[in-house]
Amino acid sequence: MNLQKAIIGKKVGMTQIFDESGKVVPVTVIEAGPCVVTKLLTTEQDGYQAVQLGFEDASEKKLSKPEAGHLKKNDLPLKRHLHEFRLEDTSMLDIGDTLTVDMFGEGEYVDVTGTSKGKGFQGTIKRWNGQRTPTSHGGGPVHRHAGSMGANSTPSRIMKGKKMPGHMGSEQVTAQNLVVVKVDPELNLIAIRGAVPGPKGGLVYIKNTVKTHREKNVSNQPRRINPQKASARR
Repeated sequence: MNLQKAIIGKKVGMTQIFDESGKVVPVTVIEAGPCVVTKLLTTEQDGYQAVQLGFEDASEKKLSKPEAGHLKKNDLPLKRHLHEFRLEDTSMLDIGDTLTVDMFGEGEYVDVTGTSKGKGFQGTIKRWNGQRTPTSHGGGPVHRHAGSMGANSTPSRIMKGKKMPGHMGSEQVTAQNLVVVKVDPELNLIAIRGAVPGPKGGLVYIKNTVKTHREKNVSNQPRRINPQKASARR
């Protein structure tokens, strides 16, 4: 992993834009930054390298005393949201620096982390994509129930990991390998292809992807023919 870019943003919503060939591209618009570097962590002092960013101005009464004191110590503006990102190298950053959305470029791949929408208490079909039982031949009023809990006398208990009804959503989710379609530094907006976790107005964390990519030119690659299948067709 070579994580060098990170920023905090707020999900605005989804829309669609047209690319150069006229195709419709669904995108999620995120208001990202500006973020202030509020703390630097080093390997010598903390055991790892990371940067803490602050996002969205806030009044002092909205913050706790430790949060306000942490920012006032370095004469930094009060920020409502603080988040830490692990970086490979923090030597290029200083406390008080401002990071903006123009650090990302069109065509880059990013990972977006957010808190998914809460869906409350849900059954096994919605929560785990289960299958309902047959609705005829005496199926009874249990078409959407969880079904068997396991064996009876042995082991006489429900095994760990059994998919059962329960609370769904409101958890941290990361959408990986998304493409940056457009960046607007003047409005602090970034358009990312596809959907990202969370509702409108939800807080998201954007960083360059942990996956690797290889350029492939499919049009110039010769078609592979199996000689055995070719002889069988003859």
